[in-house]
Amino acid sequence: QVRLVESGGGLVQAGGSLRLSCAASGITFSIYAMGWYRQAPGKQRELVARITAAGNTNYVDSVKGRFTISRDNAKNTVYLQMNSLKPEDTAVYYCNAAWPAAGYDYWGQGTQVTVSS
Repeated sequence: QVRLVESGGGLVQAGGSLRLSCAASGITFSIYAMGWYRQAPGKQRELVARITAAGNTNYVDSVKGRFTISRDNAKNTVYLQMNSLKPEDTAVYYCNAAWPAAGYDYWGQGTQVTVSS
């Protein structure tokens, strides 16, 4: 059974930091691309950051220079370090594991991030 379990969300003031973690089980973690998505009320889910199996990263423009995605294959965990948080970063953040060549795509249950002004 595949499980992606996010943690680290919470309430923080603008300018603060949070680190999200996503622990994966039931998959060969090292071969999956891992991503963080977010969905704010009334908006579509958007990709925030992604890291490939090879360690290549990409970010949505709005978080470049503030967020950093990383992975620890030994711990089957992907992280999202979020600095200089803004109220517009408020959303539910979801972890995703994808292996497109095999058609596998899994989601976590989400963790709420709320940034107060």
